[in-house]
Amino acid sequence: MTLLVHTRPDLARARSGLTGRVGLVPTMGALHDGHRANIRRAKEVADSTVVTVFVNPLQFGPGEDLDRYPRSLDADLAVCEEEEVDLVFAPVEAELYPGGRHGLTTVHAGSGGEILEGACRPGFFTGVLTVVAKLFHLVRPDLACFGEKDFQQLAMVRRMVRDLDFGIEIVPVETVREPDGLALSSRNTYLSETERAAALAIPHAIRAAQDSPEPLAAAEKVLASEPGLTIDYTVLCGPDLGEPPESGPARLLIAARAGTTRLIDNAPVRIGEPDA
Repeated sequence: MTLLVHTRPDLARARSGLTGRVGLVPTMGALHDGHRANIRRAKEVADSTVVTVFVNPLQFGPGEDLDRYPRSLDADLAVCEEEEVDLVFAPVEAELYPGGRHGLTTVHAGSGGEILEGACRPGFFTGVLTVVAKLFHLVRPDLACFGEKDFQQLAMVRRMVRDLDFGIEIVPVETVREPDGLALSSRNTYLSETERAAALAIPHAIRAAQDSPEPLAAAEKVLASEPGLTIDYTVLCGPDLGEPPESGPARLLIAARAGTTRLIDNAPVRIGEPDA
């Protein structure tokens, strides 16, 4: 049976009862099959599994969707029960930030937090890394699973763990997609039928990129053909988000808006030859 706790003392007591290697799956709730994949991966590589559910206000900028972000703790707990999660930590904001947000000590994301998502959403990665660091300290996991859909987030967490000597293994989990190819996201529920049809240009662009020796040009051609999308960026990087190589493995990252809903996606590609 999954144990649900809301406070630091209850978390500490429950954590002390977990045995073996402890795996953490941090989430903002509204759990879907992508989160299930992270949980299942954690259960494969750890002996005990903890899921956190917290909609982190620090990573939402002015005018973003903090207030309407889906919150469904009962349904989330049911998912965790089905996946046989040992412990769920679902704090309120005052529990995680007892001193409030003003003047809070935060984790600076460094130069990697100023590109791509960081350029489009200033302060986003400071918010992400701050809450992840706090959850790491509170849960004290041996490993943590993060989905590759948020690839820059995964890279930034890996760098924080390395640079600040957290001693936690970061386990990537492959992006889970809906039958039509759209990457699973809690924000997909915002899309109207017309907006969803437009959003499908994103996975189509990724497939075109993977089939082309010039992945960036192939992706941009597909995205340009869909007037229902507003593109924030389409970028080709190295596998570690550095400069792309002249040839060989790279990473394609896309951010776009369908209506008012902002979607991100990415995939491995090869420059000079299509992905195998």
